[in-house]
Amino acid sequence: MKRFKIKMAMMLTAGTLLFASSCEDFLEVPVVGQLSEAQLSSLEGIDAALIAAYSQVNGRFQRMASPSNWVWGSIRGGDANKGTDPGDFVSINPIQRYEAFSTIDIIEENWNGNYEGIARNNNVLRLLDIRGSDVSDAQALRFEAQARFLRAHHYFMLYRNFNKVPIVPHTVDYGSEEFDNLSNDQEMLPFIEAEFRFAAENLPATQPQVGRVNSWAAKSYLGKVLLYQGKWAEAKQVFDDVIANGVTSNNLKYGLVPYYDDMFRGANDNHQESIWAYQSAAGTGTVNNANPEFDLNFPYNTGPNGPGNCCGFFQPSFTFVNSFRTSNGLPLLDNSFNQPANRVVSDMGLTSAQPFTPDAGPLDPRLDHTVGRRGIPYLDWQDHPGEAWVRNQPNGGPYAPKKYVYQRAEQGTFQDNSSWTPGYTGINFLIIRFADVLLMAAEAEVELGNLEAARQYVNMVRERAKNSELLRDNGQPAANYVVELYNSPWTDANTARTAVRFERNLELGMEGHRFYDLVRWGIAKEAIDFYLALDGTLLQAALGGSVFTAGRDELLPIPQNQIDLMGSDKVRQNPGF
Repeated sequence: MKRFKIKMAMMLTAGTLLFASSCEDFLEVPVVGQLSEAQLSSLEGIDAALIAAYSQVNGRFQRMASPSNWVWGSIRGGDANKGTDPGDFVSINPIQRYEAFSTIDIIEENWNGNYEGIARNNNVLRLLDIRGSDVSDAQALRFEAQARFLRAHHYFMLYRNFNKVPIVPHTVDYGSEEFDNLSNDQEMLPFIEAEFRFAAENLPATQPQVGRVNSWAAKSYLGKVLLYQGKWAEAKQVFDDVIANGVTSNNLKYGLVPYYDDMFRGANDNHQESIWAYQSAAGTGTVNNANPEFDLNFPYNTGPNGPGNCCGFFQPSFTFVNSFRTSNGLPLLDNSFNQPANRVVSDMGLTSAQPFTPDAGPLDPRLDHTVGRRGIPYLDWQDHPGEAWVRNQPNGGPYAPKKYVYQRAEQGTFQDNSSWTPGYTGINFLIIRFADVLLMAAEAEVELGNLEAARQYVNMVRERAKNSELLRDNGQPAANYVVELYNSPWTDANTARTAVRFERNLELGMEGHRFYDLVRWGIAKEAIDFYLALDGTLLQAALGGSVFTAGRDELLPIPQNQIDLMGSDKVRQNPGF
């Protein structure tokens, strides 16, 4: 009631001022620094509001709301650990140990950053309700479809971390009693599915600006949401259409980039594999237009002969690295890759000055496009020197992240020098890419019993891997790369399912997908126990004693501050927290 009274008082005051000024026009002085409703609801004003909504996709000042999900999807999924020193960015420590609690600041940062995105898109929809005469019906529909796509994305991000969260209609006044009575008592996925369907039906196939989403991006995201609901036949129908007919916003037929690393190079942004990416730019005067959440995730203390120079976070795990071992060119689907005889040789415990014999066993080359390993070329900088580029090897292990790290040749063009670290890049981050769609389609085909169709999709991805050997300056492979296709027909659904799931981790590792995949497959406890059995032993300080509790740790706790603000009778905490 107090909010309501305050709001009414403001309305009355405004009315009184308007009445008093009607006879004295010279007293009407526009408020400086504010836009009128007519300006905001014009074609230009609504488009500006929509651009502001697009800008929130990368989290802006709230790095933990970024769709890179390097903490929420990759670290929780066992692709990596926090790395660096145990006392640096301590909020991540309980996350990687599966000891989350409801007052951790970065959990609320994820919540707030995504609700900021929802609020910005709701603002676009409110302006469309009062749009000016210069906004045609067709233009309004395109604005609405983009805003509802972006809003659905933020809700999907929240759903995967928290399950049920309050859904805020765009018509609700944020200071109203109706807003105060919102709750988290409804299923999320039907709402999200409907939003993406609307976007898919009303967006154009191409856009005048490549960063804007198109109908094919909406169909791809819709297929993903259908997959999460186990709607295999519907998902297959959508993916079939996307694979056969889909094009990027700049009208490139969807396909796989020929060489794996080319996906992560700024000069190649908006390529044929880019279904939806947030657009990043360097040298614009603010690093918030770059990749603002990757500034920490570079090798440590590299000096002028390495990228970033800070801060040693996001170190790939031993289990993840070992998973790239091959036998006769195929993955070790029985998980024997973590057995001592099959592990990838690491320099754990060695200083950079001590001799080290690189691994000579057969490997999938995607490993060396994803992970920095000692003695292997680190992009075009130099061979990774080992412990000299690792901040705290006993705490984080010997490996460094590699995807979305800028090359020496990209300095000053796709890398920004305007902030405290050179670790901000103008390299787009891929939220959905074509290989992801192929592997989701393969998953649907397995569940529908179409095992040979699934094998075909997986082999398309593996063919690209086979043609992506990392070469040294002399033209020789940097390691013993051996990758083959699945040449024998798949006749067993369980084997096919395992192969598809394994391929997702090899192809999409360190891109924020792993934990969410494990949860939706219902195998999070099994897979994380397997990961902790090795990594928890080798990295005692960081992970020793960690336990994943099924029925609790599949989700994050809803931030306690949000429950306090909304009321525990309206916003219910997740089980176990």
